[in-house]
Amino acid sequence: MQALLATFGEAFDQVETYGNPPSADYLRQLLDSDYFIAIAALKEGEVVGGLTAYELKKFEQERSEIYIYDLAVASAHRRQGIATALIQKLQEVAAASGAYVIFVQADIGDEPAIKLYTKLGDREDVLHFDIAVNSGNDNA
Repeated sequence: MQALLATFGEAFDQVETYGNPPSADYLRQLLDSDYFIAIAALKEGEVVGGLTAYELKKFEQERSEIYIYDLAVASAHRRQGIATALIQKLQEVAAASGAYVIFVQADIGDEPAIKLYTKLGDREDVLHFDIAVNSGNDNA
């Protein structure tokens, strides 16, 4: 998991975010959960890419969706089909869990990601909002 976090940090140019990893106990609990999915791509024993995803149980029907949260391939290993293979593996995991769809967000301007996801799925133009969690200042 540490190598996967390091790969994400380098690929996203967010070493400060991914370079301060959670404790081994936290990661173990996450991996033991039934909603977290981590898939790593290895070459000669080295992590060269990976993805993390979450299974989201739906309310309106007895089904779930899989949300790809992070997907990255180390710069020296890009354009070799690794990201596509990671998503294909996730499709197998999703089918085994009974999920009906996988979804992912791409940042505007991230053309490699947009090209990859367009090749694999249908595009929906949506807006994304981050809503802050109140820390004791709830005036509602």
